[in-house]
Amino acid sequence: MTGAPEPSGSGNPATATDPPAQPAASPPVAAPSVRPDGPRRSRLARVASALGWAFAAAFYGSLLWVVAYRFLPPPGTITMLQRSLEGETVRHPWTPLSNISPHLIRAVIAAEDARFCLHDGLDYEAIDKALDENRNGKRRRGASTISQQTAKNAFLWNGGGWARKGIEAWLTLVMETTWPKRRIIEVYLNIAEWGDGHFGADAAARARFGKSASELTKQEAALLAAVLPSPNKWRVDPPGPYVSRRAATLRKRMEVVRNEGFDACVFR
Repeated sequence: MTGAPEPSGSGNPATATDPPAQPAASPPVAAPSVRPDGPRRSRLARVASALGWAFAAAFYGSLLWVVAYRFLPPPGTITMLQRSLEGETVRHPWTPLSNISPHLIRAVIAAEDARFCLHDGLDYEAIDKALDENRNGKRRRGASTISQQTAKNAFLWNGGGWARKGIEAWLTLVMETTWPKRRIIEVYLNIAEWGDGHFGADAAARARFGKSASELTKQEAALLAAVLPSPNKWRVDPPGPYVSRRAATLRKRMEVVRNEGFDACVFR
């Protein structure tokens, strides 16, 4: 008796060796939309970089400018350009300090900055006094040193404002660090305005007294120093009552400057 035929493999259920059925794949979940800030960060980085380069250029440029004037005569100033545009004939001969009368040097120290040889460019004692007087309602008093005035005249423009004052203070400190005091007062005496388009001691001496800056007498030097705060307002030829009184006071102060050694940084 023959056995029953074996069933064919096509109809068998899945055996243990078959791989398990995989679950159906989940549909992809969309990522939340995020506003790209790459371009914004890139713009900020460019602005920051530009500001950094501008600051570096201003910093090192000002250093080079100040150091250059340590050795080279300033070819002109913004005030000279302004006067020229106003129609004045600008006269600006350069005169070495050795060719300027010691009387004028002492008169300018006595008139503008008696502590010139004692401070580092900023006279904090004078600043405190000026602030006290202004707070108490007294006559307004300035506190600009010869060094500050030199920085303003050589590199900046006239006028107020905290921005200009801040730049002036920075240039003053750089100048005091890189220039000797003799150079500071030499540049000051060569670019200071004495009215009617005359800049510098020699131009003023020749215009007002018909002589060179080296030939100025004590009285003539005192008169020139007396008008320095407002050279376009006060006159030397002839001097008014105020200028005459101030010149007389300066002659006495010039002796103090000499006797007390307040000019030691210039004459040594």
